[in-house]
Amino acid sequence: MLRAAYWLSAVIYLPLGLILYFFPSSLSQLLSLSPLWLARLSGALLTAWGGLIIAAAFRPDSVTRYGLAAANLLAVATLVPAALRGTVGAASGAVLVICGVLGVSGLLAIAGGTHRA
Repeated sequence: MLRAAYWLSAVIYLPLGLILYFFPSSLSQLLSLSPLWLARLSGALLTAWGGLIIAAAFRPDSVTRYGLAAANLLAVATLVPAALRGTVGAASGAVLVICGVLGVSGLLAIAGGTHRA
């Protein structure tokens, strides 16, 4: 049953994440979607991902390890250009610091060994 829950969640979250990642702003205006709706949906996805990471931290395996690495490095690849293109200030600096932590965490997840009980 637990595997079915993971598969059903993946079937929902992966396409939804890809749609949100590549969602053009012209399409949101055409569909008359407010940016607040997209922010709330993205927040829900990040909250679910955070819960999954906490649950996987208790029994890490190769699947969750590479999932963590991929998600962190994808977030870094998304946020760094936006922070560098944005205004210079505390917010941009904070985003770059968060990207640094996520990048190191992603690289450590890739390089990390197997979990020993």
